[in-house]
Amino acid sequence: MAEPGAQPGDEPIVEASAASAGTMSSHARPGAVFDWVFRSRRTGRITVAQFPNVALWIFLATVGLRWVVPIGTWVRTAVDWITALSLAWWAIDEVLRGVNPWRRFLGLVVGALVVTGAVSMLR
Repeated sequence: MAEPGAQPGDEPIVEASAASAGTMSSHARPGAVFDWVFRSRRTGRITVAQFPNVALWIFLATVGLRWVVPIGTWVRTAVDWITALSLAWWAIDEVLRGVNPWRRFLGLVVGALVVTGAVSMLR
């Protein structure tokens, strides 16, 4: 069941139900760090990956196009930039709206890689 304000792609692919913490605080029980890093703040489930959103679908489509568009053409240059921009869009979205610290960290790392790749494309 979708939660209020949920976006397409918010459904976790890898998940687990919330474990009962009993009377122990989250800082005292084993696995508290794992829970903090991977537990969705929206659903309470462990979320490592999610179904791709629009930005990631565009990225995947352009990666496929790169296999068939010849190198050195203006079309290939456009496809390369669309690839980078869609991945940057995804990374920024994860940093700002990621459901847990893991997703935000992943967005930060991918964003850094996109910036590095964009700088190399400009040379």
